[in-house]
Amino acid sequence: MVPIRSLVAVALAVTVTGVPALPARAARQAAVPVLVGIRAAHLPGLDRLVFEFRGPVPARHDVRYVSRLIADGSGRTVGAVGDALLQVRFDQADGHDRRGRVSYGPTRRTYALPGVVQVVNTGDFEATLTFGVGLARRVPYQVRTLTRPSRVVVDLTTSYRTVPVRDHFLDTTGRSPRTAAVTRPVAPPATAYGALQRLFAGPTEAEHARGLRFVSSKATGFGRLTVADGIARVHLTGPVDGGGSAVTIADQIRPTLKQFPGIRWVKIYDAAGRTGHPAGPSDSIPRSLEPG
Repeated sequence: MVPIRSLVAVALAVTVTGVPALPARAARQAAVPVLVGIRAAHLPGLDRLVFEFRGPVPARHDVRYVSRLIADGSGRTVGAVGDALLQVRFDQADGHDRRGRVSYGPTRRTYALPGVVQVVNTGDFEATLTFGVGLARRVPYQVRTLTRPSRVVVDLTTSYRTVPVRDHFLDTTGRSPRTAAVTRPVAPPATAYGALQRLFAGPTEAEHARGLRFVSSKATGFGRLTVADGIARVHLTGPVDGGGSAVTIADQIRPTLKQFPGIRWVKIYDAAGRTGHPAGPSDSIPRSLEPG
């Protein structure tokens, strides 16, 4: 005969539908918020960045400016385009499903907004989810949470004035290589610098879907841009190499900078400070970017 206490224990471990109750560990895992979307948009006076979760709002989140972005686990520096870097961290939250697939879309994305330039994932490790946000400049921000659906919202002040500029990316939809222009907002007076910075951020998701690509030619960025006597001088960083391609980063930099009235010629330097014709009124590229 089974003791009455054993029968009661079995009954309590069964739900009203007859399905055994989840173990405590599984129940905790089911309650971990999962990031399902990242959105950003410009509103009057601010850029709004939204992280949306399935399940509850993460119990703990931390948003702060940092000097560099560090990948969780490896400790390596993660690059993001912007003059200011904001780190967004969620504890007890995941950015993947049970099969390990990313649950929120691209892990690196570009925005054509006055403040938010890029959002880059820097970690999804042991229920700690982190992102780096590249900003056009360091500005005040506010953080709040919302429910139904669960969201963490970061509002970044953009009270400064911007003007539209054009960035040129490779258009892969045609039969022959060509570039196509897109519009970006940048703050004057450093409009040439702003346009070049946005070029290195690459196309937005919508522009990428239209076939636009940024050809980096292994350049990781630019360390210096000067303009004098109608000549813009761009000093690239990284192991710059066009690989003999007919289209290189130079074909995007030149039209991007020549849109400005004060720039007639563009001289591009590699990381060692070399270019083909450093003197005189002419365009110039380093040997590593010459077509094969």
